[in-house]
Order: sequence, then structure tokens, then C-alpha cells
Amino acid sequence: MLIRLLPLLICFLFPFLTQAQLYDLVIKNGRVVDGTGNPWVYADVAIQNGRIVRVGMVPATDAIRTIDATGLIVAPGFIDVHTHVEGSLEAQPGAPNFIHDGVTTLITGNCGGSSANLRTYFDTLRTQGISVNLGSLIGHNTVRMRVMKMAFREPTAREQSEMEALIEQAMKDGAVGLSTGLIYTPGTYARTPEVVNLAKIASRYGGVYASHIRNEGQNVKQAVEEAILISREAKIPVEISHFKVASKPLWGKSTETVELVEAARREGLDVTVDQYPYTASSTSLESIVPSWALADGDSAVLNRFRDPATRAKIKAEMLDGLAKNLRKNYEYAVVASYKPDTTFNGLSISAINQKVGRKKSAAVEADLIMDLMERANLKRIQMVYHTMSETDVETIMRYPNTMIASDAGVARLGAGMPHPRAYGTNARVLGRYVRERHVIPLEEAIRRMTSLPAQRFRLQDRGLLRPGYAADIVLFDEKTVSDKATYDQPHAYTTGISWVLVNGTPVVENNLHTGKRPGQLLMGPGYLN
Repeated sequence: MLIRLLPLLICFLFPFLTQAQLYDLVIKNGRVVDGTGNPWVYADVAIQNGRIVRVGMVPATDAIRTIDATGLIVAPGFIDVHTHVEGSLEAQPGAPNFIHDGVTTLITGNCGGSSANLRTYFDTLRTQGISVNLGSLIGHNTVRMRVMKMAFREPTAREQSEMEALIEQAMKDGAVGLSTGLIYTPGTYARTPEVVNLAKIASRYGGVYASHIRNEGQNVKQAVEEAILISREAKIPVEISHFKVASKPLWGKSTETVELVEAARREGLDVTVDQYPYTASSTSLESIVPSWALADGDSAVLNRFRDPATRAKIKAEMLDGLAKNLRKNYEYAVVASYKPDTTFNGLSISAINQKVGRKKSAAVEADLIMDLMERANLKRIQMVYHTMSETDVETIMRYPNTMIASDAGVARLGAGMPHPRAYGTNARVLGRYVRERHVIPLEEAIRRMTSLPAQRFRLQDRGLLRPGYAADIVLFDEKTVSDKATYDQPHAYTTGISWVLVNGTPVVENNLHTGKRPGQLLMGPGYLN
């Protein structure tokens, strides 16, 4: 009898059951761009317990709270695959420059530099809470420094084994892969076999190899080929960081570097790239100085700077680099942050040289660079380098396997003269390159910011607006979204992005940061709890 009455009971109770299962939040009336690259559609997005549970038509009465997205694009939260937030995220867990630019997930530990102990780093972030999701690579430079300090030589068998053990532990602690900065010390001292063997460890645990390649200027092709070789020999997916051509004589050659990547893919190698949408880069002042001069610790470096013969050799190599790049001076190199004298911030090396009353010449400017480094006690001096062409930026952006990444940290509003990419990377793509210059369509741009990076870094439930996925969502006006940060006035948040949800919680609500910290730590496939 009870069995026969069960259908009637279910029909009777269904209205009460469904009423008890109200969605936490429904985004209504928006144009949904789901991250796949498919055309937008009108749809509502229902969220329950931090997850997307429905994409379609959802009555407002089925929600505890609704957001009216009329006139707005509803897209997955942007995933920034190349950031440097160690230290800065702890200081500013709200990550406002990223959040206001629509970024809900960061991958840090890039360019060979990461936290040395990822387990402790993750525990710190978990305890204090963060507004964004975060995954981290383990940095080769960090590991090499720990084992070999600043030694300019190949590792011994024991040292190689120690580095491999550190990579293995990091993968077990949750690293999403291995990163290198082969243009920076001490990574630049490493030969390819050393990196291949370390990448094999990351590969064994399902990781990715992300590389700031050995050269982005005169020898960029050889450097791209090295990254491809590492993919082939280590059997590991490769992400070439901030893909560019940073040498004036090679402007326009990005078609050739892109073809190297595409040829590798035809071979069956999983190689992709990322870029920031600007013609200037940003890195340290020491990158201008020959790497051999930076070996063996600070005292050795200072001795080289102070020895007339060695200093002359350093200067000669610096001037040779200028000539090869068809530059007459260091006007292209602008100081972003110089702690010993903040009046230098925003000035080029040439302008600083003139400001301090020195003779106008490239050779004198090369001396000034060493003097600035010595005055700063060889601590990092952040720079902005105007070295690229707009044509190459657009060529690389058109390549379907290019992701969008900022190469930035958490910016402190008003501090220094940072690269504007810290504030406006994603909005610049959507405003300048989608709306104004029509370089790529809107849906394709969003795919590059969402599902493609999620696929690259094996983030299983991110990057798409799909039931079961984390509710990382951004709402923006495609007609007005714009980057406001410039090289001269870099401290300006993006406009046109009105809502940002991280794991279903609004972190930006009607253009204002709510202060909420719903971010999660995203562990790599080798993670052992």
C-alpha cells in the first residue's frame, strides 16, 4: 500500500522540497560567454554552496538572492597563469588590482622564483584567508640557490640529487609544476640537462614546466627551441612565459617564433605560451648586467664592480648588447621602484644620468647602472623596459594557444611606478584588442583567460560556466570595460567590471571590493595531504 502511495506523496511534497532547496544566488538576464569559445547566449546562472548548479532559465523566485546582469557579459573568472605574489599577497590578501581586473585565480612561483617551502606558504595563506584562488609552481632558481648558492658551474651528482628531492617534495606539497628563469641568476648558470632532469620529476607528478626562457632578444629562437627540447626529453607540458620578441632588429619575427611552437605541437609536444598585452616588459635592473658578473654572492659582485679592469669588461659587454639591439643609450629602461632615492621612480636611466649631472653617453649610463645597484646594496631594482613592437604583440595574441597573463604582483596603490599590467591586463585585452582593434573576438579572448589556462594547469573545476564547476564568475560591460593604468600613471583600477565572484561569494559588488576572502588553494595533481 505504501509503495502505491509513494508517487502521490512525492507529488504532494515536491513543492515543499524544492522551496527548501532555494539557490544561494542566481545571476539573471546576462549574456553568458561560457569559456569554451562558443558564441554568447542569454542564460541565467544558479549557484549553490559555491558551485554552479544550473545554466539556463531560472525563476527569480528560486533564489535567495539575485543579480540582474542585464546588458552585461557573464563569464568565468579570469585565470592569470603568470604572477609573482609571494610576500605581496600576504601583505594584501584582498589582491585588489587583480580582483578589479576580473581575476579570480592566480598561478604564482614563476620565472624560477617561488616560496622555498610550499607547505608552509600554503598554510600561511590558508590561515589568513585570501580573496583569490591560488596555485604555485616550484621555482628552479629558488631550489638551486638553496643547494648551490650563486655558484657559476654545473651541479655535482649529489647537488643534482638534492635539487631533484626538493622538486619532488614540492610536488607532493601541492606545486602545479616547475618554473625556470633562465635569464636570471642563478638559473642562467644551469645547462639544459640539469633542467631536463628536474622537469622529469615534475612530469612524474603530473606537473607543468613553465619557463622564462634563456633569451627573449637576439637569441630568442634558440631559447624557444630549448624549451621545446625540455618538453620532448622530460615528456612534460611546457608553458613559455610572457612570449615576446624583445630586440629591435628582430621586430616582426614573432611569426617565426610562433611557428616554432606550432611545429612542436604538430610533433605531438604539448607546448603553449602566455603574454601580457603591452610593448614594455618589467624586470630587474641587474638583467642588463652580464650574468657572469653576478655570480658567487654580493661581495664578489661588488669586487667586480670596483675593480677597474673587470668593470671595463662588464661595461664593454653592456654596450655591445646596446649596439646589437640598435639602441644608442638606456632611454628605453625606466625605473619602477628605487628605494634609496624615490625621485628616480618613473625616470629612464638616461634621464637619471642627466638629473645627477653626468656626461651624456651610453658608457657613462652603463657606469650609472652599476652605481645604482651598488647604492641599493644589490637589492632588486624594478624596471620597465620598452623593447617590443605592437605588431608582434598582436601576432602573438592571434595565436590560438596564447593565454593572457599579467606577470605582476599585488600592487600597493600609489607605491612606486609599476608596470600598468599590474592593474589592467585583462581589461586591456577586452577593451583595446577586442573592442577597438578587433584582433580577436570576445568569446576567444575569454577562452584565453579561462578554460585554456585551466586546461594548461589542470584545474579540473575552473575556467567554464558549467554545472558542477566552482562559481568563479565575472560580470562586465563589453562596451565600457577599460584599463586605466598607464606608464605615466600606473595606479588605476580597471573600470567596467562590476561584479566578481570567487567560489560563489561576491568579492567585487557594484564595482566595490567587499573585503571577503573566499579564495581557495589549488593543489597540483601530485599533492599528498
